[in-house]
Amino acid sequence: MKILLIGYMGSGKSSVGKQLATSLNLPFLDLDTEIEQKEGISIAQIFDSKGEIYFRKIEIEVLKNLLAKPTDFVLATGGGTPCYSNTMQLMLKQPNCTVVYLKTSLHELTDRLYSQKANRPLISHLNSKEVLEDFIRKHLFERAYYYNQAEVVVDNTSSIENTVQKIKKALL
Repeated sequence: MKILLIGYMGSGKSSVGKQLATSLNLPFLDLDTEIEQKEGISIAQIFDSKGEIYFRKIEIEVLKNLLAKPTDFVLATGGGTPCYSNTMQLMLKQPNCTVVYLKTSLHELTDRLYSQKANRPLISHLNSKEVLEDFIRKHLFERAYYYNQAEVVVDNTSSIENTVQKIKKALL
C-alpha cells in the first residue's frame, strides 16, 4: 500500500510519515526531497530562480513517477501538492493508495511555523505571528476543499505516536 500524507506545511507530514513508515516497515519518501534530488537544488532555490509555476510542474511530474513505482511506501507531500492541477484526483484514483490528511489547528500551525519560518520560502517574509496566522488562515480556507477530500482525516494536534496510531487504526 502507498500512503500519501497531505496537510498544511508544519502539519507534521514528515515527522509522522517517518514514524508511520517505520511502524509499517515501509520506506519513507518526502516529495520535496525527491524534487531537490531531481533538480539538484533546494526547494527555496527553485522558487527563487524558477518560480512557483515551474515548481508545481516538477512537483506533479515527480509525484506521477513515484506513484508509478510498484513498491509500497509512505510519502509526505508538500502543503500545496493536492491543490494544484488535478493532483488530488490523481492521488485519489491510484490503486492500492490511501490519502491521509493530517488536520492541524490554526493555533498549532502558527506556533510550529513561526519558529521555522526562516527555512520556509513561502512564509519567510512574514514579520509577526499575527501576520503569519492570517496567512495560514487564508491558505487553510482556500485549501480545505482539497484537503478534506482525503480518504482518511486525522487530527494531528497530539503526539506523533498518537497520530501514527490513529492512522494505523483508520487503515485497518
